[in-house]
Amino acid sequence: MATEFIPPAQPIIGDEEREAVDRVLRSGMIAQGPEVAAFEQEFGAHFAAGRATVAVNSGTSGQHLGLLAAGVGPGDEVIVPSFTFAATGNSVALTGATPVFVDIEPDFFTLDPDSVRAAISPRTKGIMPVHLYGHPFLVDQIEAIAHEHGIAIYEDAAQAHGASWGGRQVGAIGDFAMFSLYPTKNMTSGEGGMVTCENEELARNVRLLRNQGMETQYANEVIGFNARMTDVHAAIGRVQLTKVDGWTAQRQRNAAALNEGLAGVAGVRTPRVHEQASHVYHQYTVRLDAGERDRIREALKQEHNIGTGVYYPIPNHRLPSLAKFAPGLELPETERAAAEVLSLPVHPSLSGGDIDRIIAAVTQVAGAGS
Repeated sequence: MATEFIPPAQPIIGDEEREAVDRVLRSGMIAQGPEVAAFEQEFGAHFAAGRATVAVNSGTSGQHLGLLAAGVGPGDEVIVPSFTFAATGNSVALTGATPVFVDIEPDFFTLDPDSVRAAISPRTKGIMPVHLYGHPFLVDQIEAIAHEHGIAIYEDAAQAHGASWGGRQVGAIGDFAMFSLYPTKNMTSGEGGMVTCENEELARNVRLLRNQGMETQYANEVIGFNARMTDVHAAIGRVQLTKVDGWTAQRQRNAAALNEGLAGVAGVRTPRVHEQASHVYHQYTVRLDAGERDRIREALKQEHNIGTGVYYPIPNHRLPSLAKFAPGLELPETERAAAEVLSLPVHPSLSGGDIDRIIAAVTQVAGAGS
C-alpha cells in the first residue's frame, strides 16, 4: 500500500488567509462589518454578473432565506431533485412549503425536464434545480418550462462556483442563487453562504431576514433570523476569491487527465459534459457497474490508501426526514445513480503523480472484479 493518503477533498488555507483573519481580529470589527460588505460586492461581480449579493452564515441559510424572501411559504410547492444533499429539500420544507421531488436525467445528474413538466401543479411556485457536482442544470429546457408556466427558478449553486451555461454564469440565471462556502467547496470562507439576487428588492428582503428583520438597528421590519456572516469569515473568503479561478483551472486539468487515463476501463463511465456547459468539478463523479461501487470504494481505501465519496447514497425522497412528502414515489434514474456513483479526488492540491496513482488504482481494482 502507498503510505500517503489521498483525501477525497482538501481545503486549501494559506498564509494570506491567516494574515487576513489576524487583520480583522486586530481591527476589533468582527461581525457584519466592512469585510462582509466588500466580500459581497466582490463575489457578485466575480460569480454572478454583478448581481446584488448577500452574505450569510451558511449555504443552507442562504437557500432558506432566499426562498422566504421570494415569497415561498405554506400552500406553495417547489420542484426539487431528490438526487442531491438534503439541504435542498430541507430549505423548502423550512418555509412551510412542500418540496416536490422529481427525477434526474442520466447524463449530467441534473433535473430531468420531462419529470419537471409532469410535476407542475396549480400550487407550483418555482423550480429549484441543482448544478450538481459543478455541472450546470439543463438551463435552456428548464427555463422554457418555467417561462411557459409563469413560475420562478431558484438556483442551488452550492457546488458550482464559476460554472456557466452557454456563456452565462450560474448564479445569474434564476430569481436568486445560493452558493455554499463550506470548507470542502471549490472556495471557502471557513463556513458561510452567498445569495445572488435578480433585483435589489429581493436582496433587501434577504438582508432583513438574515439580521433579525432589521436594516436599521432596533427598527425591526419583519420577523427574522440571526444568519449573519462574520468579518473573520468574509476576510478568508475575500482571499480565496483571488485564488479560485486558478484552482478551478487545475480541477479541470485534473479531470481531463482522469478522463484520458480511465477511458476504456471496463465498468467505469467517466463524467459527461454538455456542449454548452463549463463544468467546475466540485466532484469528479464516475458511474460504476451495478453492485461494484462499494467493492471498488473499499479496495481503493484499503489497498491503495485513496479516499472517495458517495454523493448521495440515499435519495432525498427516501430519507426519514423527507419521505413524508413523497409517499410511494418511484424515481428510477435517481435510484440508479445513488447505487452507481463514486466521486474520485480531483481537488487542486493533487500532484500529477497523485492523478497517475488514482488512475492506476482504479484500473487495477475495476479489473479485479471482471
